[in-house]
Amino acid sequence: MEEKRTEISQLGEFGLINRIANNFSLHQASSLKGIGDDAAVIDAGDDVMLVSTDMLLEGIHFDLSYMPLQHLGYKAVAVNVSDIAAMNGKPEQIVVGLGISNRFSVEAVDALYKGIHAACENYKVDLVGGDTTASPSGLVISVSVLGRTRKGNEVYRSGAKDKDIICVTGDLGGAYIGLQILEREKAVYKANPEMQPELDKYEYTVSRQLKPEARMDIIYELADLGIRPTAMIDVSDGLASELLHISASSGVGVRIFEDKIPIDEEAYTTAVEFKLDPFTCALNGGEDYELLFTIRQDDFEKIKNHADIHFIGYVHPDPKQNVLITKNGNVVPLKAQGWEHF
Repeated sequence: MEEKRTEISQLGEFGLINRIANNFSLHQASSLKGIGDDAAVIDAGDDVMLVSTDMLLEGIHFDLSYMPLQHLGYKAVAVNVSDIAAMNGKPEQIVVGLGISNRFSVEAVDALYKGIHAACENYKVDLVGGDTTASPSGLVISVSVLGRTRKGNEVYRSGAKDKDIICVTGDLGGAYIGLQILEREKAVYKANPEMQPELDKYEYTVSRQLKPEARMDIIYELADLGIRPTAMIDVSDGLASELLHISASSGVGVRIFEDKIPIDEEAYTTAVEFKLDPFTCALNGGEDYELLFTIRQDDFEKIKNHADIHFIGYVHPDPKQNVLITKNGNVVPLKAQGWEHF
């Protein structure tokens, strides 16, 4: 009898993660949180250690025809630091695994590590080890990060409560729009190698794709203000997807307002130029690495005038009602149409 075969695409990334997680239980008392958040949480006495890992594969996560190796090295660290930020922690160490083919030179590896070094300097993290191996074709980078925070100071996806205010940092959709620009310029170059890329007027959106920043600045500012978010996640797969994670983990519903979603002016006009809806890009684009978090209403006064924190909605008790209120007042169910890995 033929064995049943299920395609991974039928489950999707999160379905696959859930399937794996359901088959494992935690045996160590020190393992406070396993699979299911931005980072694992390990008991370390008065502190908790935070552990996360991300793998970037050539042809899936990046295209070296327009991604400089130096930027790639920086981005590989930044996306991991972002996971530690999303737990309300501070990064301390990284290890880097590298799979590299013989089409790369020593100078190419130098360029990659120059970017890794710049990120380590910026985020004050130490490169403490890793592994290097041969790859049959493309470049593979796997970065694991260790972070720390005081026990009880860590923030999970699961703490959002009724009437909490939903906040997001920075602006959204820029990284996805930047990717569209780079893909267009690549197609133009393929058609005519004499054409020079026109990227000057898209400087901000392109940088959002090529060199994202983890929002550690916000973590330090929230600490200074005495604010511990009730739930938090970083925006890697798109705002809608991350909101649904908070909803599912916290057992609550979210209600957000289209006209409150922050979109940069350059990103907005470029989306229109590409005949894309800017709000769809913000909801589903991903790779912005901004922080999405919820706060108690009591904390609103402390950050209501913050120039880079935007209040986009609120939490309510019904986890089946995750909705967007459009500019016209229509109520639309939130759907995650973000980055699908499979």
